[in-house]
Amino acid sequence: MPATRLVETSRRIGFRAAAVSALLLGSLAAGLASDNRFPVDQELLLDAAPMRPGKRMPSLTVAADGNAIIDLWCKSVSGRVELADTAIRIEAGALPDTLPRWMSAGQCTPARMRADEEVLAALTQVTAWRRQGPVLVLLGPTTLKFRPGDN
Repeated sequence: MPATRLVETSRRIGFRAAAVSALLLGSLAAGLASDNRFPVDQELLLDAAPMRPGKRMPSLTVAADGNAIIDLWCKSVSGRVELADTAIRIEAGALPDTLPRWMSAGQCTPARMRADEEVLAALTQVTAWRRQGPVLVLLGPTTLKFRPGDN
């Protein structure tokens, strides 16, 4: 094979390799960018140690329209989430006076009820959010981490 043809073939292979590399990097960057979206329509569980008695963990579920369900250690409230880039504002309804019908009074200890108030107060004070892989980090006076539910 003449030297000029060998150089020309080598250039074509180099160009193809560069094109394939650019496509792979572009798809990787698109995949990483999609991971930075706020996780809507997912149950997100608070990254905390369980409180006994009971297995219930606080969770946050935000719909695409901004409506939210906030399940706490004992009670649940509805809320509203406003997002703008990495800024966030969470408005929550008041804690109900009664427990859900399915929860026994023995499961909802005074410590769990205080924890409900603390988590709800922390949520309403967050001002920013970010993603760390699958984890949603809410930033404010108290940093809260939420992981996707496994169901």
